[in-house]
Amino acid sequence: MYQYDGYDQKIVDERVAQFKDQTQRYLAGELSEEQYLPLRLQNGLYVQRFAPMLRVAVPYGLLSSNQVRKLAHIARTYDKGYAHISTRTNFQFNWPKLETVPDILEELASVQMHAIQTSGNCIRNTTTDQFAGVVKGEIVDPRPYCEIIRQWSTFHPEFAFLPRKFKIAVNSHETDDRAATLLHDVAIKVKLVDSKVVYDVYVGGGLGRTPIIASLVEENLAEEDLLTYLDAVLRVYNLHGRRDNKYKARIKILVKALGVDAFRSKVHAEWERLKGGPGTLTQTEINRIKGHFTAPEYRDLDDLPAALSEKLENNKAFSNWYKQNVHPHKVNGYAIVSLTLKKLGVPPGDITDKQLDVAADLADQYSFGEIRSTHEQNLVLADVEQTKLYELWEKLKENGFATPNLGLLTDMICCPGGDFCALANAKSIPVAEALQETFDDLDYLHDIGEIDLNISGCMNACGHHHIGHIGILGVDKKGEEFYQISLGGNSGPDASLGKILGPSFARADMANVIKKIIETYIEKRVEGERFIETYQRLGHEVFKERVYAKSN
Repeated sequence: MYQYDGYDQKIVDERVAQFKDQTQRYLAGELSEEQYLPLRLQNGLYVQRFAPMLRVAVPYGLLSSNQVRKLAHIARTYDKGYAHISTRTNFQFNWPKLETVPDILEELASVQMHAIQTSGNCIRNTTTDQFAGVVKGEIVDPRPYCEIIRQWSTFHPEFAFLPRKFKIAVNSHETDDRAATLLHDVAIKVKLVDSKVVYDVYVGGGLGRTPIIASLVEENLAEEDLLTYLDAVLRVYNLHGRRDNKYKARIKILVKALGVDAFRSKVHAEWERLKGGPGTLTQTEINRIKGHFTAPEYRDLDDLPAALSEKLENNKAFSNWYKQNVHPHKVNGYAIVSLTLKKLGVPPGDITDKQLDVAADLADQYSFGEIRSTHEQNLVLADVEQTKLYELWEKLKENGFATPNLGLLTDMICCPGGDFCALANAKSIPVAEALQETFDDLDYLHDIGEIDLNISGCMNACGHHHIGHIGILGVDKKGEEFYQISLGGNSGPDASLGKILGPSFARADMANVIKKIIETYIEKRVEGERFIETYQRLGHEVFKERVYAKSN
């Protein structure tokens, strides 16, 4: 993984010292709330319903065991003993005291971490496939390009105060997309043409009040032109994006208003002034960054060794977990293991300080000291020897990491909602808990099969409800919390947006409503058909009629 050089460390250390002084002046009454607001946002600090919330950057979801131990220490020392993983793979602390935040940032800097640009109208954390670099079917490793974007975007002087926040995702898999790439302001697909790295650049995706799937703006962009082209896109957005209405300020609104062709023309006009200039990537620089992502020292092992096959045959619980939470690795004898944070009774994506310490130990013991956070609010050990899977599974069970529900209904994405967020219209966590209890039957979950269920507490869509196969949105009806259902969303390569089912429901009704939807699917599916495929075949009305049918 990427290691800071002296320059990286210096700018992070200087930012910590700067923010410490700013916070002290604010607490002393020397800075007003209005003056302090942009300063704290630039350092990942929000003011939520009950306490500040600090969002810590985890670039493209990659963490060392040492960094994970530091997060555990922060949760224990400065918070209430837990952290939350966001859909941008960042970590959030929901209960720090304002006066301690500079101390937290100083602790983070000691392990090459920070909270810079995790909030505010700037370029946010770049995300990618949590299996990047180790998964079969990958064209090239996208992580070096994520790191190049991170270095370019951090403290970029032109883009610190954009019309609105700006999100970039990178993917390079032949068939899969685990990063919801096309729902980003800029989506980059890295591929090979005549053995050369090129990019397809999509612009104008996003969720929130106006969900839009990104449009292809540039095809087969040369490897060296990545940053100059991104500069051109951001300059056009900075110049023409709306600043008079925050709900219409995202780049997706600009692309839609201009039209893709007109937007592309403006980008090309700007790019002509930048192409071949100082921002052009050299092969030396590309190779320097790639040098931080070399493969670990894999052993020469056989795939599916006899001992593993025996355990899978004789232990149903282990076999269920293996089938659901273990993914094929590109190197023989190794496996990718997902640690689910979706245990019954635990808010999705929450992790305790003790679990963080255990995860760090497991990373050292089983996965070359590296761990990854995911878009789906889980963790990944990317390089586990197959001969050690059973041993690892037993330790995961002991620590609440082994629920075999990855990709199933209870592996839901869920924002913190009204329990924490001042913007939320409704609480998300109680709905998630009710669904966990209703579907607390692993045999039934496995029979239902692959399904994405996403919950957001408001239209800002932090829970990505628009792209869940089943999406749940909290809405306010005259001061009461209600929930709107959408069906048919999809975050993969064939991304689609869900369609609202009909009038909203009270919280007490939600578990029964979802149960009716699932029962309809099970009754109507054909053999081997996933929920999204059944929905696409049958259409919307079949589910709507079942859910809203009046009981006799």
